[in-house]
Amino acid sequence: MSTAQPSPLGRVTAVLNSPALQAVLAIAGFAVPVVGWAMDRVNLKVLLVVQAVLILILASGHYWTRRTYIQLRRVTNLKAMDDVQYYDRVRSQLEAELISDYGEIADGHLRVYASEVPRLSTLLVNTVTEAQAQPQRILAADLTTNPTLLTSRREYIAAQRRFTEVGGRIDRLFIVFAADLAKQEFAASLLALVGQHRDLGVTCGLAVRDRLRADQAVDVVVFASAAALVEEEQGDADYQRGRSSVYFKGVGRWAGRFESVWGHGADSAPRVLQAYEAAARPMIDAGTWDERRIGTTVSSL
Repeated sequence: MSTAQPSPLGRVTAVLNSPALQAVLAIAGFAVPVVGWAMDRVNLKVLLVVQAVLILILASGHYWTRRTYIQLRRVTNLKAMDDVQYYDRVRSQLEAELISDYGEIADGHLRVYASEVPRLSTLLVNTVTEAQAQPQRILAADLTTNPTLLTSRREYIAAQRRFTEVGGRIDRLFIVFAADLAKQEFAASLLALVGQHRDLGVTCGLAVRDRLRADQAVDVVVFASAAALVEEEQGDADYQRGRSSVYFKGVGRWAGRFESVWGHGADSAPRVLQAYEAAARPMIDAGTWDERRIGTTVSSL
């Protein structure tokens, strides 16, 4: 099989980056001044010219290296990440794809935009299992203003299904305005979404957004104790817009916010969803929606 011949520029770059050449230049850089000092008759100007040539060659090699290769930032403090193995797997995957927007991941914080958000979400789900991050659990809080948006993210949904099939647990909290819960069309879409997630093995819960503090009404997904994906700008159906951040440090505070809303016992988010569903679903099925009646139910949640 024939192989392509390197271009003249490629050959020059290869020579300048040759470890052997770098070693020779380093030795020469030390040897030339020593020889000049040992030999009284050596012309000082000649020594300066030789040193200048050596420096020029080294600088040229450095320049060609920067032009030829992508320089990835080193991790500032690997041990500072909440889950080192999980973080390292995600970082390695992103660096392997050579996506320049991911350069800041070395600090343990990453911003992603538009169509990259669903793809990264899928990667973060898959890595929970691959890295055996503990606990094998995902906490997802969604500021739900359009339930149909979540049904279109097929790869993300498929990743969740695989995660639950191997024993992982997903708790998903739908955070909804009271006024939206009283609308028949919204309620039908929301309950259809809940049914879809239950089929995936997801435990679902509901919280009324109007009653939460600002720091609790956050769109966030917590992956084990390893990463938190915070959606800062809601994406549209095709994800042509949207902005999110991923944090690999301080994940516990995001989990704490989720759990403060999820709750326990009779007032827990799953129980709230059950109470709403018990009132809303019969009216939807029978076509007898009554906004005043469902409004009373929502007020009591």
